[in-house]
Amino acid sequence: MPLLRVHKVTPEDEIGYFAPRTWEFWRALIICFCLGCIGGHWLEIPYCTFMDHCFGIVSEGYPVWTDPWYHPYGVYGVGAVVMTLAIEPLKERFVMRRRTLWGAVLQTFALAVVLSMALELVVGLLVNQPDAAGEYPYWDNSDLPLNVLGQAWLVNDVLIGMVAVVYVWVIFPLVCEGFMRLSPRAANVVFGLLVAAFAACCVVSYVQLAL
Repeated sequence: MPLLRVHKVTPEDEIGYFAPRTWEFWRALIICFCLGCIGGHWLEIPYCTFMDHCFGIVSEGYPVWTDPWYHPYGVYGVGAVVMTLAIEPLKERFVMRRRTLWGAVLQTFALAVVLSMALELVVGLLVNQPDAAGEYPYWDNSDLPLNVLGQAWLVNDVLIGMVAVVYVWVIFPLVCEGFMRLSPRAANVVFGLLVAAFAACCVVSYVQLAL
């Protein structure tokens, strides 16, 4: 009976996904945007439940408690795009310069944490401004240690950085590889179906919320 062969991941396996001059790259990125919008919503539900239970920092009026499961959270789709464009090319450089893949992973993680903090701070300053009474509409990190201007929080950023590492090292390459295994025509058909499904989620959820 032949032994099962386990493919050993090499640096070459992690190179070549950042190809912004190709349709294949943008096709995968668009799908990752769609997946990020929906998947980010799903991840936020248990995360906010845990954070509210332990720290009481999530407002009762935060939409995550009432939004339908298929409602897209665009910030996470944008986050996936930003992480791809900002981290993926640097990740490939880290892979070539580091002696081990784990060294490249750790360097990617450090970069992701810093970028996550910047994104969280910008989003907070744009959509989470306090009202006349000084109360934040969505979250209030001002009493927490390691917060940045009451908006970003290092604990958040470390967790987001971990998700970002999984995304750039696993999810984005898997999406790219999945399309590469299909014929060009089949890949475009699958792409069109997935985008249509995402658009349907957007239309249905926003109509439902507007009623």
